[in-house]
Amino acid sequence: MELEMNWDANPSIILDIKTRLGVSLPVQVKDIGFTGVFRLIFKPLVDQLPCFGAVCFSLRKKKKLDFRLKVIGGHNKNAIEDSITWPVRKVISIIPGDYSDLELKPVGTLEVKLVQARDLTNKDLIGKSDPFAIVYVRPLPDKMKRSKTINNDLNPIWNEHFEFIIEDADTQNVTVKIYDDDGIQESELIGCAQVGLKDLQPGKVKDIWLKLVKDLEIQRDRKDRGQVHLELLYCPFDMKEETPNPFRQQFSMTSLERTMTSMENGSGSTDLNRLSSRKKKEIIMRGVLSVTVLSGEDLPAMDMNGKSDPYVVLSLKKSKTKYKTRVVNESLNPVWNQTFDFVVEDGLHDMLMLEVYDHDTFRRDYMGRCILTLTKVLIEEDYKDSFILEGAKTGKLNLHLKWSPQPIFRDSREEDSPRFR
Repeated sequence: MELEMNWDANPSIILDIKTRLGVSLPVQVKDIGFTGVFRLIFKPLVDQLPCFGAVCFSLRKKKKLDFRLKVIGGHNKNAIEDSITWPVRKVISIIPGDYSDLELKPVGTLEVKLVQARDLTNKDLIGKSDPFAIVYVRPLPDKMKRSKTINNDLNPIWNEHFEFIIEDADTQNVTVKIYDDDGIQESELIGCAQVGLKDLQPGKVKDIWLKLVKDLEIQRDRKDRGQVHLELLYCPFDMKEETPNPFRQQFSMTSLERTMTSMENGSGSTDLNRLSSRKKKEIIMRGVLSVTVLSGEDLPAMDMNGKSDPYVVLSLKKSKTKYKTRVVNESLNPVWNQTFDFVVEDGLHDMLMLEVYDHDTFRRDYMGRCILTLTKVLIEEDYKDSFILEGAKTGKLNLHLKWSPQPIFRDSREEDSPRFR
């Protein structure tokens, strides 16, 4: 049963908070008010009055929730809100019995790759913003992940991976907030974005650009605050065998990518879902990446005659290897059909960059770029797709990517060897 309720009150509730050191901290809660939908679950049904064994209740949908805390003592307003909001629920026993099955339980994992952001609003008077991101599903301090800070850059590239436990894929969201790091001062919010897990197909990577807004509750924002690029993968624990599961033997053991074909002991029969996050990070993916630059479409005109002489420079972020296509003269829709092979040492954490230039006799003009993680090709091994040209008003590249894996387990005893430096 779901009931929409309004409640406003001005109580003065004093909570006696016991710390681990045995010290009591009084916390005052005042001016409580909320408007939202409460969810009540009467379960299990039984053949004696009141005909149900227990009742669960939770704030299912918040429209407004406000209160004041005094003498916080380290407590967080978000944490208090999280403790009463679905999927967290309170279970009240009506008839004595075991109702542990009604309590909050993990149902899957969400793998998030924070790839990059572009065109961020500049918050600094001198220089550019120093952006970092906070990513979370539940707004609890120990469940929120922070990226590294990229100094003086409005188009930061993070390529960082985070993993979250999911309790209800139908109602939970993943939130990313990007801030300007001001050192010892409080960081200033640049913008935020949110994706509902219900929009993800289990076992499939969702590659998405999200527009940043000032307030998630309002969403509408006339100001252009930039965009953030995420890759998301939701894997339920009860995923059926016929559904591709990137955590099983044919797929990536770490976030989002193809898994190893053999385990440490040489067999591939271990259930990869049970591996710890630390163990997952000890795996590297080595292989050969073949990139065929098929063609370009609607590229920007850079010459006086309304044409361009485009070519593409390909490189891996962690490698010094670079390739260049031939120049196609006077064309905004060039066809290259050229293939280049990269030896990849760590496919889980590398990125492919394609920069498009206009060739002139004495110089070259930058036209735009495409930045790709190797996520999708590691999982699918062979696919074609079109990629929008970043930094240009128009244009895209058509690519064909193939992956030939050589999976390797990283041995902690080899950390200091030249091979792993």
